[in-house]
This record gives sequence, structure tokens and C-alpha cells, in this order.
Amino acid sequence: MAAGSGKLTGMRQPHLILVTGLPGTGKTTLARALASRYGVPLICKDTIKEPLLDVLGASGPAQSRRLSDASFAVMFKLAHECLNAGNDLILEGNFRPGEHEPTVQAWDTRIAQVLCRATEPARIARLKARQNDPSRHAGHRDAEQADQRAQTLDFLALPGERFVFETDALTWDDIDYDQLLALLDQVDLWHRTDRR
Repeated sequence: MAAGSGKLTGMRQPHLILVTGLPGTGKTTLARALASRYGVPLICKDTIKEPLLDVLGASGPAQSRRLSDASFAVMFKLAHECLNAGNDLILEGNFRPGEHEPTVQAWDTRIAQVLCRATEPARIARLKARQNDPSRHAGHRDAEQADQRAQTLDFLALPGERFVFETDALTWDDIDYDQLLALLDQVDLWHRTDRR
């Protein structure tokens, strides 16, 4: 083992894909598709946050932000363990530029980021459609987010490949599959590199 790392020497550097974007840009659906395609674990921020909402509740935006902070902390701890064991991994969430880089930079991994984007009218339409989805956790406050002014979210300032997936399709079935396949081809090429 490498001294103090808990990682066996000679292990290949694991691959980490970060899927990021604003709420309503399709990042969770894309991250699930990538995890299935590569047969690797996926950790979504909301998979952690939703049980916290059930147990602790969040009466307003400040409490919701604290649960998001806690969710990211748990995500990063789980990711560190998984990557340290030499496993490839996909993380999905609305990662915060200027805040989350130090944690990710500390990991010995090859990184690719996929930034999901949509025009603001399409993103708002998706958020409004979620309001009537019984499978969507009420704690996400999609209605409130749809009423907020436009935000921006960018890549984290990290080394590695960067890909953009931009679609205004309102459902996964409506996505331009040529555009999706072009993205998958690019990520495939990155994912195959340095696989020993």
C-alpha cells in the first residue's frame, strides 16, 4: 500500500465523472444513463438529501441549504472511500464552483465533468411539470425554484475533460438522440483512456 493512503500501489487511477447543472437541466437522468452504460456506482446528492428531509425536515431555504451542505459532505466521504478502493464512480449534483474544488482535488483520480444546460424557459417548464409528479420529493421545492430568476452554474475549476449536454427536450423520450450519442461517444473515448 502507498504510505498513509490506504490504496494499493500499482492500482490504476480511478475515473470520476461529475455530472452537474442547475435543477431541471436533466443531470440526474443523464447520470443514471452513464452509470448504466459503464456499470459503475452512482451517488446522487438528492439520494442523500431526500431521507434527510424526511427525518429532519426543512422549513425554509436556509434549512434546505444546510441539508444540501450535509448531503454533499456525505457524498464526498462515500466517494473518497469508493475511489480509494480503485473504483470508477459517477457523482451527480449541483456542484458549487469555488467551494467544492478543494475536496475533489485531493483525490487521486482522472476527472471528467458533464455540465447539463437548458434554456431558461425549458428549465422552468420542467420544474413546473415536476410539481405534479408524485414520485418527486416535495422537499425540493420545484415550484419555488421555477419562480426564481435565472441562475447560472458552471464547471468546477478542476483539471480534466469537460463536456456540455444542452437540451430543451421536456422529457427523456424527446431528446435529440444524435446529440446524446455524440456526447456519449466523447465520454466513451475519455472513459476508455488509461484503462489498465
